[in-house]
Amino acid sequence: MRNIKLTLCYDGAGYHGWQRQPGRPTIQGELESAIEQILGDRPTTLASGRTDAGVHAIGQVATFESETTLPPDVLVRAINAKLPRSIRVLHAEDVPLDFHATLSATSKRYRYVIDNSRIPDPFQRHSCWHVGYPLDEQRMHRAGQGLKGTHDYRSFETEWPNRQTSIRTIFDIAVSRHEHLVHVEVEADGFLYNMVRAITGTLVLVGSGRRPETFAAEALAAQARREAGPTAPPQGLFLLYVRYDGVLPSTTQERP
Repeated sequence: MRNIKLTLCYDGAGYHGWQRQPGRPTIQGELESAIEQILGDRPTTLASGRTDAGVHAIGQVATFESETTLPPDVLVRAINAKLPRSIRVLHAEDVPLDFHATLSATSKRYRYVIDNSRIPDPFQRHSCWHVGYPLDEQRMHRAGQGLKGTHDYRSFETEWPNRQTSIRTIFDIAVSRHEHLVHVEVEADGFLYNMVRAITGTLVLVGSGRRPETFAAEALAAQARREAGPTAPPQGLFLLYVRYDGVLPSTTQERP
């Protein structure tokens, strides 16, 4: 038996998230269907995390077990031939049987993309949140530093309590501008439901000048979702990459 690790990218628009759902298009459902067409048996895939409806990935990781003898490069070509064009397998490799796409991860990094132009770009409407008023990305970056470390992040979790614990460790938060696009990147050992989107909504209030730079840290300390900013819409969120053993994957692609 082989344990095969796939690195994928996908456009989440039009999908109801990663997890398979009866009668609804999902990333997991499309991937498992493609593999079944090649190998004859429908596998059960495990992902590093379940992205929500409308959320994208640049470096999602999934695994499945199989007795196939097809080499990894052949699997990549064959699976891509069966997948919709909105989903691509970037890389395949054999990993030990005890490797777990979710539990073996040491950190994940997400990027949220904001279109900060006065007039929204119609070609990026499925991959950005348009914020038409000026944002000060330097204020946003400074505010975000107050969220780093190991804390209870229930102020940034939708429908708390949603998990067994809302304690997580954020290793890095970076806000940067790339012409009219503002990137909010967060790397942590794990994420709560809508955590990055809530952090982004909070930092946008700071970047607009409607809240002070201490707002994010104050919301964190308040331990109440109502004290933080709004939840940013899903289409601007990308799973950038997943680290295993603290190593940055070589298949990481710089998009968008």
